[in-house]
Amino acid sequence: MLNIYINDETSSLKSVILGTSISFGGVPSIKDAYDPKSRMHILKGTFPKEADIAKEMAAFEKILKKYDVKVFRPVEIPNLNQIFSRDIGFVIIDKFIVSNVLDKRIHEIEGIEYILEKIPAYRIIRLPVEVRVEGGDVMPWKDKIFVGYSKKNDFEKYQVSRTNEAAIEFLTTTFPDHEVLSFELEKSDTDPMFNALHLDCCFQPVGFDQAIIFKGGFKNESDYDLLVDYFGRSKIIEINRLEMYNMGSNVFSISPEVIVSDRSFHKLNNELRNRGFIVDEIPYTETAKMEGLLRCSTLPLIREKTS
Repeated sequence: MLNIYINDETSSLKSVILGTSISFGGVPSIKDAYDPKSRMHILKGTFPKEADIAKEMAAFEKILKKYDVKVFRPVEIPNLNQIFSRDIGFVIIDKFIVSNVLDKRIHEIEGIEYILEKIPAYRIIRLPVEVRVEGGDVMPWKDKIFVGYSKKNDFEKYQVSRTNEAAIEFLTTTFPDHEVLSFELEKSDTDPMFNALHLDCCFQPVGFDQAIIFKGGFKNESDYDLLVDYFGRSKIIEINRLEMYNMGSNVFSISPEVIVSDRSFHKLNNELRNRGFIVDEIPYTETAKMEGLLRCSTLPLIREKTS
Protein backbone atom coordinates (compact mmCIF):
# COMPACT_ATOMS: atom_id res chain seq x y z
CA MET A 1 0.00 0.00 0.00
CA LEU A 2 1.25 3.49 -0.87
CA ASN A 3 0.63 6.15 1.76
CA ILE A 4 0.78 9.05 -0.66
CA TYR A 5 1.51 12.52 0.69
CA ILE A 6 2.53 15.73 -1.07
CA ASN A 7 2.16 19.19 0.44
CA ASP A 8 4.91 21.13 -1.31
CA GLU A 9 7.44 21.03 -4.13
CA THR A 10 10.64 20.52 -2.18
CA SER A 11 10.34 18.40 0.98
CA SER A 12 12.49 15.26 0.97
CA LEU A 13 11.27 12.95 -1.77
CA LYS A 14 10.52 9.35 -0.86
CA SER A 15 8.67 7.96 -3.88
CA VAL A 16 8.12 9.14 -7.47
CA ILE A 17 6.93 8.01 -10.88
CA LEU A 18 9.53 8.72 -13.57
CA GLY A 19 8.21 8.56 -17.12
CA THR A 20 9.55 6.23 -19.78
CA SER A 21 10.81 6.86 -23.31
CA ILE A 22 10.56 3.23 -24.43
CA SER A 23 8.47 2.91 -27.60
CA PHE A 24 7.42 6.56 -27.48
CA GLY A 25 6.33 6.49 -31.11
CA GLY A 26 9.23 8.18 -32.86
CA VAL A 27 8.79 11.40 -34.80
CA PRO A 28 5.12 12.39 -34.84
CA SER A 29 3.42 13.98 -37.83
CA ILE A 30 2.91 17.73 -37.69
CA LYS A 31 -0.82 17.23 -37.14
CA ASP A 32 -0.06 15.08 -34.11
CA ALA A 33 2.31 17.59 -32.48
CA TYR A 34 0.59 19.14 -29.49
CA ASP A 35 3.13 21.80 -28.50
CA PRO A 36 5.05 24.36 -30.59
CA LYS A 37 8.54 23.21 -29.60
CA SER A 38 7.93 19.65 -30.76
CA ARG A 39 6.43 21.07 -33.94
CA MET A 40 9.53 23.20 -34.54
CA HIS A 41 11.89 20.25 -34.14
CA ILE A 42 9.76 18.04 -36.39
CA LEU A 43 10.00 20.69 -39.12
CA LYS A 44 13.75 21.13 -38.59
CA GLY A 45 14.45 17.40 -38.59
CA THR A 46 15.91 17.60 -35.07
CA PHE A 47 13.20 15.77 -33.12
CA PRO A 48 14.87 13.62 -30.43
CA LYS A 49 15.64 9.95 -30.85
CA GLU A 50 14.35 7.36 -28.40
CA ALA A 51 17.85 6.13 -27.51
CA ASP A 52 19.04 9.62 -26.61
CA ILE A 53 16.07 10.31 -24.35
CA ALA A 54 16.48 6.90 -22.73
CA LYS A 55 20.06 7.83 -21.79
CA GLU A 56 18.90 11.10 -20.25
CA MET A 57 16.13 9.44 -18.27
CA ALA A 58 18.53 6.73 -17.08
CA ALA A 59 20.83 9.48 -15.75
CA PHE A 60 17.86 11.03 -13.95
CA GLU A 61 16.85 7.69 -12.41
CA LYS A 62 20.42 7.15 -11.23
CA ILE A 63 20.39 10.49 -9.38
CA LEU A 64 17.02 9.73 -7.78
CA LYS A 65 18.24 6.35 -6.56
CA LYS A 66 21.45 7.92 -5.25
CA TYR A 67 19.23 9.73 -2.76
CA ASP A 68 17.28 6.54 -1.90
CA VAL A 69 14.12 7.58 -3.70
CA LYS A 70 11.74 4.75 -4.63
CA VAL A 71 11.28 5.04 -8.40
CA PHE A 72 8.29 3.63 -10.27
CA ARG A 73 8.15 3.54 -14.08
CA PRO A 74 5.04 3.31 -16.26
CA VAL A 75 4.19 0.06 -18.00
CA GLU A 76 5.35 0.63 -21.55
CA ILE A 77 2.55 1.04 -24.09
CA PRO A 78 3.75 0.65 -27.70
CA ASN A 79 3.93 3.82 -29.80
CA LEU A 80 2.79 6.10 -26.99
CA ASN A 81 4.74 9.02 -25.55
CA GLN A 82 4.89 8.38 -21.79
CA ILE A 83 7.82 10.64 -20.97
CA PHE A 84 5.99 13.41 -19.16
CA SER A 85 4.28 11.61 -16.31
CA ARG A 86 3.73 14.87 -14.40
CA ASP A 87 0.69 15.79 -16.45
CA ILE A 88 -1.44 12.67 -16.13
CA GLY A 89 -1.99 12.99 -12.39
CA PHE A 90 -0.85 14.73 -9.24
CA VAL A 91 -0.98 14.34 -5.49
CA ILE A 92 -2.22 16.98 -3.07
CA ILE A 93 -1.98 15.97 0.59
CA ASP A 94 -3.29 12.38 0.54
CA LYS A 95 -5.39 12.51 -2.64
CA PHE A 96 -4.32 11.37 -6.10
CA ILE A 97 -6.10 13.39 -8.80
CA VAL A 98 -6.26 11.74 -12.21
CA SER A 99 -5.95 14.54 -14.75
CA ASN A 100 -8.28 15.16 -17.68
CA VAL A 101 -5.74 15.62 -20.47
CA LEU A 102 -5.76 16.04 -24.24
CA ASP A 103 -7.52 13.25 -26.12
CA LYS A 104 -4.15 12.34 -27.66
CA ARG A 105 -2.82 11.57 -24.16
CA ILE A 106 -5.74 9.76 -22.51
CA HIS A 107 -4.11 6.32 -22.71
CA GLU A 108 -1.05 7.39 -20.70
CA ILE A 109 -2.89 6.80 -17.42
CA GLU A 110 -3.10 3.09 -18.31
CA GLY A 111 0.65 2.86 -17.86
CA ILE A 112 0.42 3.73 -14.16
CA GLU A 113 -2.78 1.88 -13.23
CA TYR A 114 -0.67 -0.76 -11.46
CA ILE A 115 0.61 2.00 -9.18
CA LEU A 116 -2.86 3.41 -8.57
CA GLU A 117 -3.91 -0.05 -7.41
CA LYS A 118 -1.48 0.39 -4.51
CA ILE A 119 -3.35 3.52 -3.35
CA PRO A 120 -6.62 3.16 -1.40
CA ALA A 121 -9.49 3.76 -3.83
CA TYR A 122 -11.05 6.44 -1.62
CA ARG A 123 -7.90 8.53 -2.05
CA ILE A 124 -8.16 8.60 -5.85
CA ILE A 125 -10.18 11.37 -7.50
CA ARG A 126 -11.31 11.05 -11.10
CA LEU A 127 -12.44 14.44 -12.33
CA PRO A 128 -15.75 15.47 -13.90
CA VAL A 129 -15.45 15.74 -17.68
CA GLU A 130 -15.75 19.54 -17.65
CA VAL A 131 -12.70 19.92 -15.40
CA ARG A 132 -9.56 20.07 -17.53
CA VAL A 133 -6.17 20.10 -15.83
CA GLU A 134 -2.64 18.80 -16.27
CA GLY A 135 -0.19 18.30 -13.42
CA GLY A 136 2.39 20.70 -14.84
CA ASP A 137 -0.02 23.49 -13.95
CA VAL A 138 -0.52 22.46 -10.31
CA MET A 139 1.90 23.14 -7.45
CA PRO A 140 1.00 22.43 -3.81
CA TRP A 141 2.94 24.81 -1.60
CA LYS A 142 2.24 24.50 2.12
CA ASP A 143 -1.11 26.23 2.73
CA LYS A 144 -1.37 27.33 -0.92
CA ILE A 145 -1.95 25.64 -4.25
CA PHE A 146 -0.44 27.52 -7.19
CA VAL A 147 -2.26 26.84 -10.47
CA GLY A 148 -1.59 27.98 -14.02
CA TYR A 149 -4.68 28.18 -16.24
CA SER A 150 -6.41 29.82 -19.20
CA LYS A 151 -9.71 31.64 -19.25
CA LYS A 152 -12.42 30.49 -21.64
CA ASN A 153 -11.33 32.47 -24.71
CA ASP A 154 -7.73 31.25 -24.55
CA PHE A 155 -8.71 27.73 -23.50
CA GLU A 156 -10.91 27.37 -26.58
CA LYS A 157 -8.38 29.08 -28.86
CA TYR A 158 -5.09 27.36 -27.98
CA GLN A 159 -4.27 23.65 -27.97
CA VAL A 160 -1.52 24.49 -25.45
CA SER A 161 -4.11 25.71 -22.94
CA ARG A 162 -4.41 22.64 -20.75
CA THR A 163 -6.05 23.82 -17.51
CA ASN A 164 -9.36 25.67 -17.40
CA GLU A 165 -11.34 27.77 -14.94
CA ALA A 166 -13.42 24.77 -13.89
CA ALA A 167 -10.22 23.22 -12.51
CA ILE A 168 -9.66 26.26 -10.30
CA GLU A 169 -13.17 25.94 -8.93
CA PHE A 170 -12.75 22.20 -8.37
CA LEU A 171 -9.46 22.53 -6.48
CA THR A 172 -10.86 25.37 -4.36
CA THR A 173 -13.83 23.23 -3.34
CA THR A 174 -11.89 19.99 -2.88
CA PHE A 175 -9.12 21.50 -0.73
CA PRO A 176 -10.87 24.12 1.42
CA ASP A 177 -7.95 24.32 3.86
CA HIS A 178 -5.70 25.61 1.08
CA GLU A 179 -5.74 28.94 -0.68
CA VAL A 180 -5.78 28.39 -4.45
CA LEU A 181 -3.79 31.08 -6.25
CA SER A 182 -4.39 31.00 -10.01
CA PHE A 183 -2.31 32.60 -12.75
CA GLU A 184 -3.18 33.11 -16.40
CA LEU A 185 -0.33 32.03 -18.65
CA GLU A 186 0.90 33.31 -22.01
CA LYS A 187 0.05 30.86 -24.80
CA SER A 188 1.12 30.24 -28.38
CA ASP A 189 0.46 27.16 -30.49
CA THR A 190 3.19 28.15 -32.95
CA ASP A 191 6.05 29.96 -31.16
CA PRO A 192 7.77 28.16 -28.24
CA MET A 193 9.58 31.37 -27.27
CA PHE A 194 6.21 32.87 -26.31
CA ASN A 195 4.47 29.85 -24.85
CA ALA A 196 4.26 28.88 -21.19
CA LEU A 197 2.88 25.39 -21.73
CA HIS A 198 2.37 24.89 -17.99
CA LEU A 199 3.01 26.89 -14.85
CA ASP A 200 6.25 24.98 -14.28
CA CYS A 201 7.52 26.33 -17.60
CA CYS A 202 7.78 29.82 -16.10
CA PHE A 203 7.81 29.35 -12.31
CA GLN A 204 8.83 26.89 -9.62
CA PRO A 205 9.53 27.12 -5.87
CA VAL A 206 12.90 25.82 -4.66
CA GLY A 207 14.34 25.32 -1.20
CA PHE A 208 12.26 26.44 1.76
CA ASP A 209 11.25 29.88 0.54
CA GLN A 210 12.72 30.72 -2.87
CA ALA A 211 11.50 30.52 -6.47
CA ILE A 212 12.64 30.55 -10.08
CA ILE A 213 10.46 32.76 -12.28
CA PHE A 214 10.10 34.19 -15.78
CA LYS A 215 7.99 37.33 -15.80
CA GLY A 216 6.95 37.04 -19.44
CA GLY A 217 5.27 33.69 -18.92
CA PHE A 218 2.39 35.38 -17.09
CA LYS A 219 -0.40 37.01 -19.04
CA ASN A 220 -0.99 39.53 -16.26
CA GLU A 221 1.92 41.37 -14.67
CA SER A 222 -0.07 41.52 -11.43
CA ASP A 223 0.25 37.72 -11.11
CA TYR A 224 4.02 37.95 -11.40
CA ASP A 225 3.99 40.78 -8.83
CA LEU A 226 1.93 38.66 -6.44
CA LEU A 227 4.52 35.88 -6.51
CA VAL A 228 7.43 38.27 -6.08
CA ASP A 229 5.68 39.86 -3.11
CA TYR A 230 4.91 36.44 -1.63
CA PHE A 231 8.47 35.10 -1.80
CA GLY A 232 10.27 38.44 -1.49
CA ARG A 233 12.49 40.03 -4.14
CA SER A 234 15.72 38.68 -2.64
CA LYS A 235 14.34 35.14 -2.77
CA ILE A 236 13.52 35.29 -6.49
CA ILE A 237 15.77 33.90 -9.22
CA GLU A 238 14.81 35.61 -12.47
CA ILE A 239 15.32 33.85 -15.78
CA ASN A 240 15.04 35.41 -19.24
CA ARG A 241 12.99 34.37 -22.28
CA LEU A 242 15.72 32.19 -23.79
CA GLU A 243 16.23 30.45 -20.45
CA MET A 244 12.47 29.89 -20.24
CA TYR A 245 12.49 28.45 -23.77
CA ASN A 246 15.24 26.06 -22.67
CA MET A 247 13.05 25.05 -19.68
CA GLY A 248 15.15 26.79 -17.02
CA SER A 249 12.37 26.81 -14.42
CA ASN A 250 11.72 23.10 -14.89
CA VAL A 251 14.34 21.74 -12.52
CA PHE A 252 13.40 19.15 -9.89
CA SER A 253 13.82 19.23 -6.11
CA ILE A 254 14.76 16.02 -4.31
CA SER A 255 14.86 17.93 -1.02
CA PRO A 256 15.02 21.55 0.14
CA GLU A 257 18.78 21.38 -0.33
CA VAL A 258 19.16 19.20 -3.45
CA ILE A 259 18.08 20.17 -6.97
CA VAL A 260 18.47 18.18 -10.19
CA SER A 261 19.16 20.47 -13.15
CA ASP A 262 20.21 20.30 -16.78
CA ARG A 263 23.98 20.58 -17.10
CA SER A 264 23.60 23.23 -19.82
CA PHE A 265 22.03 25.71 -17.37
CA HIS A 266 25.39 27.24 -16.38
CA LYS A 267 24.08 30.59 -15.15
CA LEU A 268 21.15 29.15 -13.22
CA ASN A 269 23.17 26.32 -11.68
CA ASN A 270 25.86 28.72 -10.50
CA GLU A 271 23.23 30.97 -8.96
CA LEU A 272 21.62 28.03 -7.18
CA ARG A 273 25.00 26.96 -5.78
CA ASN A 274 25.72 30.52 -4.69
CA ARG A 275 22.48 30.36 -2.71
CA GLY A 276 23.61 27.19 -0.93
CA PHE A 277 21.91 24.48 -2.97
CA ILE A 278 23.47 21.18 -3.98
CA VAL A 279 22.94 20.92 -7.74
CA ASP A 280 23.14 17.53 -9.42
CA GLU A 281 23.61 18.15 -13.14
CA ILE A 282 22.54 15.71 -15.85
CA PRO A 283 22.10 15.98 -19.63
CA TYR A 284 18.46 16.59 -20.56
CA THR A 285 18.56 18.79 -23.66
CA GLU A 286 17.09 16.16 -26.00
CA THR A 287 14.06 15.69 -23.78
CA ALA A 288 13.66 19.48 -23.68
CA LYS A 289 12.95 19.48 -27.42
CA MET A 290 9.46 18.24 -26.55
CA GLU A 291 8.79 21.26 -24.30
CA GLY A 292 9.30 19.44 -21.03
CA LEU A 293 12.18 18.83 -18.68
CA LEU A 294 12.86 17.38 -15.23
CA ARG A 295 9.74 18.36 -13.30
CA CYS A 296 7.64 17.35 -16.30
CA SER A 297 9.15 13.85 -16.28
CA THR A 298 8.19 13.13 -12.67
CA LEU A 299 5.03 12.49 -10.68
CA PRO A 300 5.92 12.65 -6.97
CA LEU A 301 3.92 10.31 -4.75
CA ILE A 302 5.45 10.76 -1.30
CA ARG A 303 7.41 13.59 0.23
CA GLU A 304 8.38 13.83 3.86
CA LYS A 305 5.80 15.46 6.08
CA THR A 306 6.92 18.72 7.61
CA SER A 307 5.44 20.58 10.54
